[in-house]
Amino acid sequence: MNTTTFPEPRAAAAPQLAPPSRMGDAVFKWITLLMAASVAALIVLVGWQMWTGSQLAIHKFGFSFLASSTWDPVQEQFGALPFIFGTLVSSLVALIIAVPLSIATAVYLTELAPPRLRQPIVSVVEMLAAVPSVIFGLWGIFVMIPWLRGHVFPCLQKSLGFLPLFRGPIYGVSMLAAGIIIAIMIVPIITSVSREILRSVPDLQREAAYGLGATRWEVTRIAVLSYAKRGLCGAVILGLGRALGETMAVTMVIGNRPEIAASLLAPGYTLASVIANEFTEATTDMYLSALFEIGLVLFGVTILTNVLAQLLIATMGGPRSSRAVQ
Repeated sequence: MNTTTFPEPRAAAAPQLAPPSRMGDAVFKWITLLMAASVAALIVLVGWQMWTGSQLAIHKFGFSFLASSTWDPVQEQFGALPFIFGTLVSSLVALIIAVPLSIATAVYLTELAPPRLRQPIVSVVEMLAAVPSVIFGLWGIFVMIPWLRGHVFPCLQKSLGFLPLFRGPIYGVSMLAAGIIIAIMIVPIITSVSREILRSVPDLQREAAYGLGATRWEVTRIAVLSYAKRGLCGAVILGLGRALGETMAVTMVIGNRPEIAASLLAPGYTLASVIANEFTEATTDMYLSALFEIGLVLFGVTILTNVLAQLLIATMGGPRSSRAVQ
């Protein structure tokens, strides 16, 4: 009996795969590095422009520019102290008003609000952030200032007039009015960032607190706010950065008087406002250089504030709360 033998099938040759190209990774790395470096370069260029433009004022006034309260363009005597004071005080007043309101709103939207109310409130907050600064200023002049002058300020002076903060004549335009308008403008920023921070808190935190018998308030205070405190501090710093540089709305309601007064009911001035008001009127080189130095001071105040804020955040909490910032 004949048997037919067949050749054994050969194994199919494995396809030759080209070695993976690393060109795309390298290009992506260098492009992102270039973008990151451009941000740092932009900051350096802005600072350098402010520095070169303010050389005349720096050489003439030196450190006295920061310590003097005189602002006299006719005599070419310039000092930035009233503007630094106005910028810091108005921003501090705005934070005192806005931070509790913003964080409470974020907590309500994250922890307490029913679904049918959450999205409409979020939409309103986001629309408030989109309103231009000049619109807030017009509203402040024609609506807020008359109301404050006729009702709120007299009530504050009657009940708290024993404090230096609420003494003196009532003009309407004032440091307190500027703080209120800035607070309205930074509430959406702090609220939106705080809401995202609170949403990033793991549900395990809340479930563990409920499992230990905590009430809703205790869960919010211990498991949520404590966990996210570094992130919330970062949200406040973002709001402060907006407050320090706010220009048009503040210019329209602060009164624009270069003086230092203990009363919040007195008019004031800010670093950004004096640049917006007087830059087109700077007819001499020294006057223009003084305004450039005002811009340099504002630039420095903003950077210093952010550096101090980063140091503050670094000292808060442990590794768990640091995740809330990410």
